[in-house]
Amino acid sequence: MKSTPLTEKHIELGARMAEFAGYNMPISYAGIKEEHQAVRENVGVFDVSHMGEFFVEGPGALDLLQQITSNDASKLFPGRAQYSCMPNKDGGIVDDLIIYRMPDEHSSIGGHAYLLVVNAANIEKDWKWIQQHEGYEVKITDRSDEYGLLAVQGPKATAVLQSLTEVDLSEIKFYHFTIGDLAGIPDVIISATGYTGSGGFELYVHNENMVKLWDAIFEAGKESGIAPIGLGARDTLRLEMGYCLYGNDIDDQTSPLEAGLGWITKLKKGAFNSSEIFQKQKEEGIQRKLVGLDVQERRVPRHGYIIVDGDGTEIGHVTSGTQSPTLGSPIGMGYVSLDHAEIGTQVFIVAGKKQLPATVVKPPFVQL
Repeated sequence: MKSTPLTEKHIELGARMAEFAGYNMPISYAGIKEEHQAVRENVGVFDVSHMGEFFVEGPGALDLLQQITSNDASKLFPGRAQYSCMPNKDGGIVDDLIIYRMPDEHSSIGGHAYLLVVNAANIEKDWKWIQQHEGYEVKITDRSDEYGLLAVQGPKATAVLQSLTEVDLSEIKFYHFTIGDLAGIPDVIISATGYTGSGGFELYVHNENMVKLWDAIFEAGKESGIAPIGLGARDTLRLEMGYCLYGNDIDDQTSPLEAGLGWITKLKKGAFNSSEIFQKQKEEGIQRKLVGLDVQERRVPRHGYIIVDGDGTEIGHVTSGTQSPTLGSPIGMGYVSLDHAEIGTQVFIVAGKKQLPATVVKPPFVQL
């Protein structure tokens, strides 16, 4: 099991640790509910150094990305980030990812330079998939073991980080980034992105600077009541916003159109992996759809639970579920047949011998 540069810090703080994507990661510190509220109302810090970082550079970099990703990477300029997915050849999703257009001087062989941030559990799979695409004048480097990543999230995140840098953080728009000094550390990628919906930044640094950055952020945030946050609250936070989790809500068998990700599936940009399949789905319609589920029982729906209609006929399955700390009630997401996907439709989730009544809703579940 791998460790991040901050593993010992987490243990010292009393974190409940567990294996996740091959890493020894903090699941919670004070408790998921408390950590969740700290991010929604204040500021919290996640160690997400298990994520993967691929650098793609060269004259053929853009052409490669246009082939392997669904969004239109030609819209990117240095300092801009983009959420996208990598379709397979069968209409499913290899992974979802964020693409950063780096300054061109970051390319050692000319052309453009990009940073691809992929899910931790898919690093090896993604690497092999990208390598299968030949004929492009590119250099691709897996630097996942060199970079650490901190997500500083919450309404007070900007104020805490601003005290550590001369970069005007208020000027960095959502899904934009800059590279600058932070806490005396040079070349930090400061990205206005996150997986919580509560605002903040994600900070990419070399591993040797991770402990220094962590300590500086917590010192700067002491008066704001800054808190370390584990992966448990990361999941409840993203689910309240309706953000997809790879392996649960999207996978090799799900289409981005079924998952509500048509907005990152740019069919007009030209041919790309599975684009013909997606075009057909758009023209003929999809058969199922990922929806939000507002559960009218105290029991939490779990991944894999069957969803039925009022007659007991199976119409889908749950992909994610949790007890929403903000709402104080269970929520979930799942795929249902298109004729049951309309907002307000009453469905039932089979949980053992019980059937949990639920209403189809459109995420996000909370308005911030």
